[in-house]
Amino acid sequence: MRNINTYLVLVIVNLLFLAQSSAQESKWKGASVDFSKGRLVIDPDRRHLAFEDGSHFPYFGDTAWELFHRLDKKDTDFYLENRRQKGFTVIQAVILSELGGLDVPTPDGNIPLFGNDPSLPNEKYFEHVDWVVGKAMDKGLFIGMLPTWGDKVDKQWGIGPQIFTQKNAFDYGRFLGERYKRFPNIIWIMGGDRSGGEKNFEIWRSMAEGIKSVDHSHLMTFHPIGERSSAEWFHNEDWLDFNMIQTGHASRSPEIYRRLLISDYNRVPVKPIMDGEPRYENHPVNWKPDEMGWFDDADVRQTLYWSIFSGGFGYTYGCHSIWQMRDQSKEPMGFARSFWYDDLDLPGAWDIIHARNLLSSRKASQMRPFPDFILDRDIGDNEWKVASRGDNFSMVYLPNGSDVLLDLSLLNRRDITAIWYNPRNGRWVNKKKIKVNGSDKFSAPSSGRGEDWILVIDF
Repeated sequence: MRNINTYLVLVIVNLLFLAQSSAQESKWKGASVDFSKGRLVIDPDRRHLAFEDGSHFPYFGDTAWELFHRLDKKDTDFYLENRRQKGFTVIQAVILSELGGLDVPTPDGNIPLFGNDPSLPNEKYFEHVDWVVGKAMDKGLFIGMLPTWGDKVDKQWGIGPQIFTQKNAFDYGRFLGERYKRFPNIIWIMGGDRSGGEKNFEIWRSMAEGIKSVDHSHLMTFHPIGERSSAEWFHNEDWLDFNMIQTGHASRSPEIYRRLLISDYNRVPVKPIMDGEPRYENHPVNWKPDEMGWFDDADVRQTLYWSIFSGGFGYTYGCHSIWQMRDQSKEPMGFARSFWYDDLDLPGAWDIIHARNLLSSRKASQMRPFPDFILDRDIGDNEWKVASRGDNFSMVYLPNGSDVLLDLSLLNRRDITAIWYNPRNGRWVNKKKIKVNGSDKFSAPSSGRGEDWILVIDF
């Protein structure tokens, strides 16, 4: 009897612990964004996105590539509500999706096109897409709308088939632009894991111009192949409102941010830039799980803050099982080891609301890269520290909580206030005022892998 009682006590304690742990994560209240602020525009400094009323737009996306294709209405609502609660603002999804999107019917039994002909859309399929966009709108979520995955333009790998020409791409784009121009919550994303060069250039341009010929309200970008940027092919195109990079799933090194994001940030003419597909949580590193392991929430936060503090205006989260909406009836892609509904509450997804709350605490529209602030930044990839600043604040990201030496003289202030922000739970700790005397060293509350911190300095 004593052993049974002990067992019951342990069970109760564990249940209470789990309840308290889940309760620690605050949920976003109300609609994720307020569409009454007007349509999305590029803000005057051309570094960020804003609403027409001038307020900052926090682009926090999720990759749900197979959303239209693989989920029914009940599961769609469940997924969207989960993302609203976590503070996501954009859901990136594909109309003609990658995994048999042309030939494998939806749960309702529909395919998007008759005879794989872009000029013969199936109204029943698009009525479902309309419903998803409307449901997202009700929750204050934008849809980052990809007209097609890239294999329908240039197969290279994947299922295909190639169905687009320069002419039918324009007509298909015009059809989509006419259909979705009335929705306030659309961001157009050309591409789909493909390059934009050679014959692809004219097809993607035609599709984009087809949309823009009737839809003059929504912003547009291009989702490129891994470890490349939309700027490589389309930076000077009028239809490309902001640039998107894909840092991909092959490495834990931040070098890709220095090579892509920072260099594109400095391009002329100036256009906003963001990472639209970084490391996915629960994805095997470089598709080699036995050799290199799996990306986790620490990897997610690193890519999030490396990109935003290096000049990115937003960030897209991803989870390996969720982009493909894998359930028990679906074969895993790329060593996926779980199901989409089991991974909705992974810690990396919860970290999005903490990032959003952090940026909301200061004027995020002012944020600019501030690399000279860090005096000991050249100490290896695993310790790559990044800094950003506004008019009266600065933020410094420490990926492993290691000490950082800062040049406080650059702030031109006699006194500052420093406080630590925990990006794993959204808590502020150890606030103190400091007299400025040249450089100073700051020590995070904890250190080690997964013990990342953000130092916020107000002046």
